[in-house]
Amino acid sequence: MARVEMKMKMISSNPSVNEAGCFEDRAKAAMKFDQTKAGVKGLLDAGVEKIPSIFIHQPESRAGDTTTGTEQDLQILMIDLKGIHGGGRSETVEEVKEAAREWGFFQIVNHGVPFGVMKGLLEGVRRFHEQPSETKEEFYTREFTKRVTYYSTGTLHINQTAHWRDSLSVDFPDGNPDPEGLPPVCREAFVEYVSSMVKLRDVLSELFSEALGLGRGYLSEKECMEDLKLVCHYYPAYPEPDLTMGITKHSDPYFLTVLLQDSIGGLQILHHDRWVDVHPVEGAFVINLGDFMQLITNDKFKSVEHRVVARRVGPRLSAASLLFPSVKNKYKTYGPHEYFLKFASIGLDGTQGLPHFRL
Repeated sequence: MARVEMKMKMISSNPSVNEAGCFEDRAKAAMKFDQTKAGVKGLLDAGVEKIPSIFIHQPESRAGDTTTGTEQDLQILMIDLKGIHGGGRSETVEEVKEAAREWGFFQIVNHGVPFGVMKGLLEGVRRFHEQPSETKEEFYTREFTKRVTYYSTGTLHINQTAHWRDSLSVDFPDGNPDPEGLPPVCREAFVEYVSSMVKLRDVLSELFSEALGLGRGYLSEKECMEDLKLVCHYYPAYPEPDLTMGITKHSDPYFLTVLLQDSIGGLQILHHDRWVDVHPVEGAFVINLGDFMQLITNDKFKSVEHRVVARRVGPRLSAASLLFPSVKNKYKTYGPHEYFLKFASIGLDGTQGLPHFRL
């Protein structure tokens, strides 16, 4: 631990930006940080009180920007799924349609996933990230082709400002909750959660199919949401929340995201040029439409930009189940493989990849 703390303090005390905020040697600073394999949590464990300059965002990219306001009164729709197996199904489908058209985000309750499974997943995420750095570092990698990857800020080596978060990502091809290779400290919680998530995926697939005016099995037959990636973020408390971001403005390159967040909050969506807080609701999931959904529905349903703002309190925990077409179908006409490559090349800079694929 002493070795990691020394490296972290050296990184923090060696700024890499000048007074104009222009990066002078960002790549070198990012590499030093990455080599610690301790993430942003390692910075706090080392007693850092000021964030390294690679995490300092330009004023226009921060939560306090002047280009858009924050709307406190608006709230995304809350949809109760309790009636989908009875007479209330048609009403629920209409609510899904409205939310998909007008917001691109909504929350759901009575979704069938036990509260204990949801709580257990977040506890597993905390256990993993709060292990000693030496225990976690065996999973630390930038080789995102691996099934299990632990890393800090996914855009670190793209020429962008780093985000203040650590992440654990696990691939579950075709939704198979295979425990092989999962970190022991959270293995059981992940397997149980993914098993429940596959069932919820099938429910949502039917509802979106019907909301599009199609048969219940349409999206399932097209295998639009076969593969599942579980990405679990850990946002430590921010020493200087006004200078950095958890995640900057972006839209998701997937088909659908099912988000579980804790009670701290920080997620915001851009709705009619206003940032709207997505308030955490115990027992609820946040449903987020991705770029693929907008693409295949010819803009009928919307993929909406969102961000995570910094908080002085923490850690904030979240788990995003990313649903996208099966890798075995990467050469279908909707071209998911090509789109992912485009998204990876631009990172989270507020630029959507969709216009690149428009005729």
